[in-house]
Amino acid sequence: MLKDFKEFIMRGNVVDMAVGIIIGAAFGTIVSSLVKDIIMPPISLALGKVDFSNLFALLKAGPKAAPPYFSLSEAQAAGAVTENYGNFVNVVFTFLIIAFVIFLLIRAINNMRRRAEAPKVAGPPTTKDCPFCVSKIPVKATRCPNCTSALPAA
Repeated sequence: MLKDFKEFIMRGNVVDMAVGIIIGAAFGTIVSSLVKDIIMPPISLALGKVDFSNLFALLKAGPKAAPPYFSLSEAQAAGAVTENYGNFVNVVFTFLIIAFVIFLLIRAINNMRRRAEAPKVAGPPTTKDCPFCVSKIPVKATRCPNCTSALPAA
């Protein structure tokens, strides 16, 4: 049984899948940082210095401190029940960026496949068969180099 498991794990597609998952997780971290640290600050600035990660709706005040809560961390420290829609906006932006990058990758792969699968256009033939000895000869030949027969004009 251990031998079968080892054989299963060493298959190319299982190893490829594991590598893909690891790279995908690392890519997700990079995109999350891109959204949080690069894309959201200019959007926040354009919308009047709104910090999306601090956008929340208070559902129930916390027992430790009374509202108003000026940040999400302050509301959570007070034990308030909140709906964190700002974090949701960040996650949606992250998803859209990942989906767009994957779309671009798949589009590039499909273009490469189409180019590889495209039938090669053959030019005009450069040889023909000699009607007397059936050997290959140049199209412009007027006499067969093998049997020396005079060829009819094409």
